[in-house]
Amino acid sequence: MTAAMKPVDDLMKQAVADRIFPGGVLHVSRDLNIQMFKAYGRADMSVGRKMTRETVFDLASLTKPLATTPAVMKLIQTGKLKLDDTLGRILLPFGKTDKAAITIRQLLAHDSGLPDYRPYFETLRNITHENRQEKLRRLLLEEPLLQPPGRQTLYSDLGFMILAWVIESVARQRLDRFVSETIFMPLGLKNLYFIDLAADRRAAGYAATERCPWRGMLLKGAVHDDNAFVMGGIAGHAGLFGTARDVYGLLATLLAVYQGRQKTSVFRPAVVRTFLNRSPNAERALGFDAPSATGASCGRYFSKKSVGHLGFTGTSFWMDLERSVIIILLTNRVHPSRDNIRIRAFRPVLHDAVMKCMADSGG
Repeated sequence: MTAAMKPVDDLMKQAVADRIFPGGVLHVSRDLNIQMFKAYGRADMSVGRKMTRETVFDLASLTKPLATTPAVMKLIQTGKLKLDDTLGRILLPFGKTDKAAITIRQLLAHDSGLPDYRPYFETLRNITHENRQEKLRRLLLEEPLLQPPGRQTLYSDLGFMILAWVIESVARQRLDRFVSETIFMPLGLKNLYFIDLAADRRAAGYAATERCPWRGMLLKGAVHDDNAFVMGGIAGHAGLFGTARDVYGLLATLLAVYQGRQKTSVFRPAVVRTFLNRSPNAERALGFDAPSATGASCGRYFSKKSVGHLGFTGTSFWMDLERSVIIILLTNRVHPSRDNIRIRAFRPVLHDAVMKCMADSGG
């Protein structure tokens, strides 16, 4: 940690003391040089385990920009998919539904007309595991649109559930295996992965999340998202786990490719720029969030040319494409209960403090 970051260090320590979250890891870089990488507080209060820089977090909705979206990028690069392909063309079951004309671009931009969320788990948990995928897909096919495609932006888990279906159909491979083999492993990111709940994995090293009433357990190494959980841990909207180090590894690669500073077989500059550059008047980039006009979680100092995302468990990242700044904040704010929402007010304060410290140090 550089000396300039002392106010940020104090802010993180105070956040733990004030119980905004039990623990967290903060990773800050500028011009692809690490300015701060430090762990705070507890990873698991039930046993008093400390947070470390290598703690693995349930990344929640960061799955969307860090797994599902890069998977779409790969399929576009190989010519197997186009942004303006429609669901009716790619997935025949959608052909005779009100969702036939929805494009891949609209699913990524969250203006498909789909609802934001549905508690499908309440239905799926009552049927056998082997029948859940078929039932989920039937529910997605039957879900009525709220708006005609392209009319209004509404952040949607359902759109990314459908994108996972698209990816698996086109790639002919399960989502977790496809992103691991084509993105994470080639980049050397061993600590970004989905956890298949049907496989055996010890719960050591994971940040604990919620003590879930309906599951009857404290969740460690099992996805927190209810819909992803009943689907076995692998979904397009949630399910990715990872360390701050490897989240940074993926984001730093995207930033370097975007800026033309790095060549890799994994991502092509033209495709990365298509996804990260917001279209005029668009509220979001493709697969990524962008700073809102007021009350942005990234605070006041990120440029309009920034992308980021939040995760329900208390995870987030923001990347300023203009200033080459990446801030990753991974916490377990839902441990032991999702009712603690104080991180909402803390995030912009933290981001402002980081940007001010870097500006004061000549950045």
